[in-house]
Amino acid sequence: MTVSRRDQILARAAELFAARGFHGVSVDDVGAACGISGPALYRHFASKDAMLAEMLVRISGRLLEVGRAKVDAAGDADEALRGLVGWHTGFALSNRALIVVQDRDWASLPAAARERVRALQTSYIELWVDQLLARRPSLDRLDAQARTHAVFGLLNSTPRNARVPDTHLRPLLESMAWAALLSG
Repeated sequence: MTVSRRDQILARAAELFAARGFHGVSVDDVGAACGISGPALYRHFASKDAMLAEMLVRISGRLLEVGRAKVDAAGDADEALRGLVGWHTGFALSNRALIVVQDRDWASLPAAARERVRALQTSYIELWVDQLLARRPSLDRLDAQARTHAVFGLLNSTPRNARVPDTHLRPLLESMAWAALLSG
């Protein structure tokens, strides 16, 4: 798969934003990291804010898109949840910088992008909640939402687990996520 120049810029910007914060990175810094001048970035993005917005809207959309595909391909709620846990774990391990940016720089998102990200993330959460309720009908919706949020907190802890090799961390996170969803 060929990665577009736009995707390359977003990946480098995510790394820089994660390392130094959105406000600690200039357009010139992003340009230098991509081997171009800062002003040349304006051929790809209207502004640094537009980079952040596309970065977080795009990844939120991707989580939902793949999550829906996992659910659609599953034979039952148990298989769907396993697919969702595996998908999100892999995402978290591969996108540590984006998780940091999402957590730390959320307030820097332009309002329209913040609304879009929130809507996509709410749909993604509800996708999980619906499968959890199908798997555990005795849960009420608030309990299922709380469990889902807790699992996201666990899986999205990957930036703080840099010392643990991914080959060890992945099965551990998946096991813990599964236990958190189904405990009690």
